Amino acid sequence: YGAYAADKPYVSAIRDTLRSVGFDKVTLFQCDWSSTFEANGLDDMLWTMNFGTGANIDEQFRRLGEVRPDQPKMCSEFWSGWFDKWGSNHETRPAEQMVEGISQMLSRGISFSLYMTHGGTSFGHWAGGNSPGLWPDVTSYDYDAPINEYGLATPKYYLLRDTLQHYAETKLPAVPKAPMPIIAIPEVELTEHVPLEAGIDTTLVSKTPLTFEELDMGWGTVLYSTTLPDIPAGAVLHAPAHDYAIVCLDGRPVGTLDRTKQLETLTLPAAKAGTRLTLILEGMGRINFGWGIHDFKGLAGKATITSEDGNALFTIEPKQWEMSTLPDTYENCTRAFTRKVESRLQTKAGYYRGFFHLKRVGDTFLHTEAFGKGLVYVNGYAIGRIWHKGPQQTLYVPGCWLKKGKNEVIVMDVTGPKGRPVVSGLTTPIWDKLNPEIDVTATFERPDLTGKKACLEAVTKEGNGWQSFRAATAATGRHCVLRIEGVHADAAEAAIAEIYLLDSQGKRLSRDSWKAVYADSESGNHTTDKLFDLQESTFWQSKPQAKKPLLLVIDLGSEQTVTGLDYLPRAEKGAPGSVSRLSVFVY
Repeated sequence: YGAYAADKPYVSAIRDTLRSVGFDKVTLFQCDWSSTFEANGLDDMLWTMNFGTGANIDEQFRRLGEVRPDQPKMCSEFWSGWFDKWGSNHETRPAEQMVEGISQMLSRGISFSLYMTHGGTSFGHWAGGNSPGLWPDVTSYDYDAPINEYGLATPKYYLLRDTLQHYAETKLPAVPKAPMPIIAIPEVELTEHVPLEAGIDTTLVSKTPLTFEELDMGWGTVLYSTTLPDIPAGAVLHAPAHDYAIVCLDGRPVGTLDRTKQLETLTLPAAKAGTRLTLILEGMGRINFGWGIHDFKGLAGKATITSEDGNALFTIEPKQWEMSTLPDTYENCTRAFTRKVESRLQTKAGYYRGFFHLKRVGDTFLHTEAFGKGLVYVNGYAIGRIWHKGPQQTLYVPGCWLKKGKNEVIVMDVTGPKGRPVVSGLTTPIWDKLNPEIDVTATFERPDLTGKKACLEAVTKEGNGWQSFRAATAATGRHCVLRIEGVHADAAEAAIAEIYLLDSQGKRLSRDSWKAVYADSESGNHTTDKLFDLQESTFWQSKPQAKKPLLLVIDLGSEQTVTGLDYLPRAEKGAPGSVSRLSVFVY
């Protein structure tokens, strides 16, 4: 996509490969965003646009009409909803806006492909993730699509159907009935339990930590262990854990590392020589969009411990690591229950199993909120990932995977249950319940800009599309503050879809290490990280009537020199909430 790279030779090679294997007599097309499609557009391809519910249809095709006035127009991905991420609110998109956009396209002779009509489920480990950083997707890919995760027509579907019927030459067929009933399953306690170490498959020793890929692990969990020298209180562990790790000293948990929070460091308590450092490290969804697609799991670099001795800093790098693999497969889970091991870990992490009996089968939603973090199997099928933090608290279990009589549930939990290890089957899903965790990184205070001079002051134009501004003077620092001072048309909310900062050469800085650390105001899922999530259809938005000026603070990950700003308002017609005046501070 031109959204994150311009490489026509690469795109040309993909085209040539497709033609060489038999797709030489069909029309090939390229899909991209309206702001970036020319970056990789090939002369012999059809160019199509991707955008979502609420977008300004005329603006999305304006540039294409200028450069190719005679080409047929198509929206190759018209986003009916959006995917959910662990730790964020459930995403929805208004049905009325979706069908309004479809009606506008059809009335203009524009073709479209609805993404998604039916989203479904990312069973097993197949849920992906987005960047910058890591934003892993939940198991459900319901997507707020017209046909829901479990295959039923929603009110959004019937609005869509009515819209399409208006343009159809024949009467649409009847909506089929659901093939399966939805059933409830009473609470089931998973009474069988074995510790996490019972699932160890292989153990290797290496001078340096190896990634999952080097251990021939596509997914799952690895125990990384090493022996420490004397460590004073306050020493800091730095470990690039991809993606989530519980840190233990002699089996006792002392904290976590969490890539979703860009948390790679942990302050340790004092430890005597010979203490065993163990990381219970779980890989989550792989990044599937952007520069971060080369997404190695496990310890993705060296781990160090830094401590002070007087005024001097000392860094210790362990010279030998023991890595025990726990393949997250049904076969390995069942094998764990046949082993008797003495756990070194003082946690509830492990494998839990229980059984329930059914007189009739049907679809159900397995409520797993009592558990911490891991994966669930039902009758041998990998149902999906779970995480107590939400927003998803139930897993869709298709009735065809259940049976009359005895059924089995296994939960592999890397953190351990929050109470009794129980599950139940519900008749409606829970996709929108967050259980907030204590965020040890949420300590950033509102910056005092008194006496500080902005490096850039921008007065924006109304309307859609990217706008660029150059700084009066270059500024260098690790933190960037956006001060929103006004909005167009006296809108109740302020909103920004995307920003880029420009480096000393006037090129866009990488946003891979950016982290939103402070906001005066955020509304629902329209959080500050949306400013740099590589998605032009999502946006930061303030609460209604939030008092201005509003400050948003981004940690750039390292010291950077900033010479300009690229700014994108919302994609909807009229760019609602677009900022009229803003200033940029870097320090």
